[in-house]
Amino acid sequence: MVYIWNDPSEVPADFGPSVVTFGNFDGVHRGHQQVLSELIRSARINGTKAVAVTFDPHPALIHRPESAPEMIMGLEDKLVALGELGLDGILVMKYSLNLASLTPEEFVGQVLVDSLHASHVVIGHDARFGRGNSGDLDTMKKLGEKFNFDVQVISEFGSEGYPLHNDGGTDRRCSSTWVREALQEGDVATAAEVLGRPHRMRGEVVHGAARGRALGFPTANLAHEATGFVPADGIYAGWLVDQAGKRWPAAISVGSNPTFDGVSRQVEAHVIDRPHEDVGDFDLYGQTVVVEFVARLRGMVAYRGPEALVDQMRLDVIQAHDLLARR
Repeated sequence: MVYIWNDPSEVPADFGPSVVTFGNFDGVHRGHQQVLSELIRSARINGTKAVAVTFDPHPALIHRPESAPEMIMGLEDKLVALGELGLDGILVMKYSLNLASLTPEEFVGQVLVDSLHASHVVIGHDARFGRGNSGDLDTMKKLGEKFNFDVQVISEFGSEGYPLHNDGGTDRRCSSTWVREALQEGDVATAAEVLGRPHRMRGEVVHGAARGRALGFPTANLAHEATGFVPADGIYAGWLVDQAGKRWPAAISVGSNPTFDGVSRQVEAHVIDRPHEDVGDFDLYGQTVVVEFVARLRGMVAYRGPEALVDQMRLDVIQAHDLLARR
């Protein structure tokens, strides 16, 4: 069981000692996982608790909202991904200008030491923290001496020759930026490689224009408030996980339905391979579902009328079925 706290005051007074790290962890990609795995390993060796401190909203949304990057995942999915790694606790700090005004010593003293009773702090070599990002690795080591905790430095995933792509030695640091770049290009396969799992979105299923149902391909339309980075327009093979946790293979459309002169972008998943007798009762409206993107099948194209579109959709479903059957 992983404890989740939304404020340092919620951490029990007798909790700890703990091994702690902190960060935004957007995407909880393989680089994050390396740091957190080492944190958990250290905690188990020392008989302490493993805790991650994260921030919500992302600091960029507070400091530069006009240029803040689109988040890879929503808070709920981030907590799920962090919890699956085996942490004992997650402290979600509400990010604000007040929190940003804390000096490095105040942040470490009040949050890591006083609340979480840190005996070890695990950080990357380029970690920055405190007012104006003025704290760095040397700062943390000095604070460790003052507050009596050890500092463990973790190398970046990929920086020591771990090739994510075996294409002549190309090796790139795992990062949230890389994931976003891949998703912007519709390259969900590369995004999954960096994330260590398929990229996912989460949202409520709402009523759409019902064109898919009229064409014989009913879709679950995600509300525009759905969380998770929206990949490039196109057709994808993936999975829909319903509210009960059942995984369904799906052909997923991202775009504005150019054949029908659509304007707003929509994410819709057509569940395939349902038993015929389940079709009439398959109602996802109002459910919160997860859509996972496995592979991009093609880009978005405007077809000359519904008949050509239906022919292509049949091919998309066959291709999605064959691809997912091999997974």
